[in-house]
Amino acid sequence: MDLPKEFISRTREFLGEEDLNKLVEVLDTTSPTSIRTNPFKWNNTVDEEPVGWCQNAYYLAERKPFTFDPLFHAGAYYVQEASSMFLDRVIKEYVKGAVIALDLCAAPGGKSTLIRSALPEGSLLFANEYVKNRSQILAENIIKWGNSDIIVTNNSPADYSQFNNLFDFILTDVPCSGEGMFRKDEMAISEWSIDNVLNCQQRQREILKDIWSTLKEGGILVYSTCTYNREENEDNVKWISEELGAKVISVPISEDWKITGSLTDEELPVYRFLPHKTKGEGLFMAVLKKSCRNESEENGHSYLDEKRDKKNKKSNKGNSKTFAVPQSVKEWLNESDYFTFDSNETTIEAFPKRHYETYDKVKDKLRIIHKGIEIASIKGKDFIPSHSLAMSTSINMEMFCTIELDYRSAIAYLRKEAIAVDSSYPKGYVLFTYRGLPLGFAKNIGNRTNNLYPQEWRIRSSYPPEEDPSII
Repeated sequence: MDLPKEFISRTREFLGEEDLNKLVEVLDTTSPTSIRTNPFKWNNTVDEEPVGWCQNAYYLAERKPFTFDPLFHAGAYYVQEASSMFLDRVIKEYVKGAVIALDLCAAPGGKSTLIRSALPEGSLLFANEYVKNRSQILAENIIKWGNSDIIVTNNSPADYSQFNNLFDFILTDVPCSGEGMFRKDEMAISEWSIDNVLNCQQRQREILKDIWSTLKEGGILVYSTCTYNREENEDNVKWISEELGAKVISVPISEDWKITGSLTDEELPVYRFLPHKTKGEGLFMAVLKKSCRNESEENGHSYLDEKRDKKNKKSNKGNSKTFAVPQSVKEWLNESDYFTFDSNETTIEAFPKRHYETYDKVKDKLRIIHKGIEIASIKGKDFIPSHSLAMSTSINMEMFCTIELDYRSAIAYLRKEAIAVDSSYPKGYVLFTYRGLPLGFAKNIGNRTNNLYPQEWRIRSSYPPEEDPSII
């Protein structure tokens, strides 16, 4: 691997010659592959090496063709880099009750799905991505994970600055110079420079300043990067502590994990994942607790400007036409009384009642691209069940005729091909499953089915393996 000379010399300064040589050597090896199963959909263990710092997470002996695993598309697991799963250990240590949380730079969704799996019941998660096309990928992965208490947004960090004291927990997995991605992404090597490191450091501080007021007094902020240098790591953690007002707090770890601490003179409880020591990619993480800095936080001011909120409510009154949601459609969800149902000319959505007030106060101020569960689309007098419903852990499967598919038929369905079914099945909407998990809906019209799998999600490759490559 042809690494930049300046990167080599800078890394030698804080790692030393021996560790630098080991790091360079390991960067020429294949990255380990790891997955994390979805506890809301899959309770079985996996016969692979567990990731020590994260529940339901495993290293795989070899990389599988995940695209051709129906269980992957059903949201039974997520392919995620192991080092980043340390977030699970942080949440289990410091989040003990229901919270409102934010994953600020969330695409493609690995950490968001992890956060939702680790948070206590009754929590609400905002998953945000600034880049528009990446926010669509984020929404897809959130929908597949199946939880209703998530709001996906496409906003800049500055857009969130209007919400004072909204969040109890924030993850800022900030854009960085990407040194920890060198063995997975050749472009990260070609784009590296000292100027880029310093530019990233300043951009990271701007993001943190934008978001800091949204964190409640006593709230937890997790700061992470996938890079090695001190400017974007220890120096920024020290800056957060001194300039924004936070205490850097520690997380209990096992020596067996071989996680490295601070590599500067600052005695900070930070966590470095160096791939020549720890099984995973390069990652840096620090946990900070917000202290009281000013009178407004002491007085516990609301997270919204009250006058502006009233003005927005008035200006948006009557902007959308709503329809009564039929009870028969509400019954497509288990425990439908848990939800508030919204409808307009085209769609029906459900969102947890306990969080609806929060949603109602932010909906006109953020670009929300997904929330809760999209239950159905409306076409004339017909209610067409949505794919979001099929993926939801709240779906009432007893309300639909379910048809279990074999492997070849499951792949054909995921390629959006027409699936033939036995004439004994009733006409209307049917739910296809694979190994008991929903894959999606189709409309049985007798001699054939109309495949309702999302066009943009379909498997495009024409060469699936002969046998099921599933690893769980």
